[in-house]
Amino acid sequence: MNNHFVHESSYVDDAKIGEGTKIWHFSHIQNGAIIGENCIIGQNVNVAPGVIIGNNVKIQNNVSLYKGVVIEDDVFIGPSAVFTNVINPRAFIERKNEFNTTIVCRGATIGANATIICGNKIGKYSMVGAGSVVTKNVEKRTLVYGVPAEFHGFICNCGVKLTSTWHLPEIICSVCGKKYTSSLEEIT
Repeated sequence: MNNHFVHESSYVDDAKIGEGTKIWHFSHIQNGAIIGENCIIGQNVNVAPGVIIGNNVKIQNNVSLYKGVVIEDDVFIGPSAVFTNVINPRAFIERKNEFNTTIVCRGATIGANATIICGNKIGKYSMVGAGSVVTKNVEKRTLVYGVPAEFHGFICNCGVKLTSTWHLPEIICSVCGKKYTSSLEEIT
């Protein structure tokens, strides 16, 4: 028995929806989409065929995920974030065979109104600032923002900028105390 919630104004086609997931008002989950467990899909979200969404993902209102987008576990996508799937679209030229894959890795955050140009990878636990335009890969645990999005520091798994003293070979978060190597690998 699949225990998930779909608001009566939403449409779920032949898609796989995980346990505990909530799909809110006016959303459309299309054929072949896969959504993991305990996700929150906000109002007016479109999930296209072939999109894969992991567990514990929060997608805020007015987001469209097109074929080629892969969202790993524990990702946050802010309201009205935009994902593209073709580099050079034209209304009069069919380019469905040119869709590019975009991967948002585990624990990443994408701020409100950010635009993610297709074919890029958003690294593990990275953070994309609101209104940014991502035109290249974002490395793990980095903070990027701007148009185009540029590097503005390192980010802890807890979501705050790593501003603590760098005690090489360790980096220690001044807020949660988590430790990282100088290559930003977690020290357990």
